[in-house]
Amino acid sequence: MIVTMRGLTKRYKDKYALRDFSAELENGVYGLMGVNGAGKTTLLSIFAGILRADGGQVLIDGKEAGSLGASFYSHIGFLPQTTQFYKDFTVMEFLRYMAALKGIDSRAGEKRAEELLKIVNLTDQAEKKIGALSGGMRQRVGIVQAMLGDPSILVLDEPTAGLDPQERIRFRNLIGKFAAGRIVILATHIVSDVESIANQVMMMKDGRLLRQDSPAHLIRDMEGKVWQVKADDGNAEAFLKQYRVSNILREETTVRLRIISDRQPSVDAVQLQPNLEDVFLYYAGGSETW
Repeated sequence: MIVTMRGLTKRYKDKYALRDFSAELENGVYGLMGVNGAGKTTLLSIFAGILRADGGQVLIDGKEAGSLGASFYSHIGFLPQTTQFYKDFTVMEFLRYMAALKGIDSRAGEKRAEELLKIVNLTDQAEKKIGALSGGMRQRVGIVQAMLGDPSILVLDEPTAGLDPQERIRFRNLIGKFAAGRIVILATHIVSDVESIANQVMMMKDGRLLRQDSPAHLIRDMEGKVWQVKADDGNAEAFLKQYRVSNILREETTVRLRIISDRQPSVDAVQLQPNLEDVFLYYAGGSETW
């Protein structure tokens, strides 16, 4: 399956949430990155059929998604940024309900739910009320409902936000398990999530796609743009005002700054090996000055 997003645009009054967004996706994990307000949720909501775009098209193997109707949306599993659970439902009651909404036969839905609960290690929580679960467990229930119809496309909007580090790692591992043979779109501003599992990174800013490439290529293209500078307190403040600073390490009498800049910030600045966080800050930032 090839998904093509061509010129997608969404406007609210005088502000564009999405502006001429175009991309092509095949099987793999795509990390959709950008600061809050970059347009990630708007894009995913349009893609999943929740919002209507003001312009542009979504094509599936060259055919417009709208012309495919329910047959297209039945192939999408969606985990929204804020999942609304019925907290008095047990886990299995909720999954039976979601299976019915998706048009899945009750017996097949029950079997699929049991299989998925085993994969996400929640079999022993099946008869517990959702309101009694931890945040991490609820997110695992969320990805189970997204996977009930065995979708070809899995859309995840900020799925690890608010999770502790252990739950975040567990959830990333689950995404890796479910990614085989699918298009997975993972919207997040948590760099480590993308760094761990994404084949491609899509950098968004102000509703536009700035760059799409593999993490390795994006990091390689940052070589010569990441610097280390040692400064005293007075000089450090000047660097902070003029450059993008991704890290500050205070030592006994000096401050060590990690600076992202196209030019050498001082004569004694030393080049550092870039990482994906540097890429994120380079594209997500505005002007050189913070």
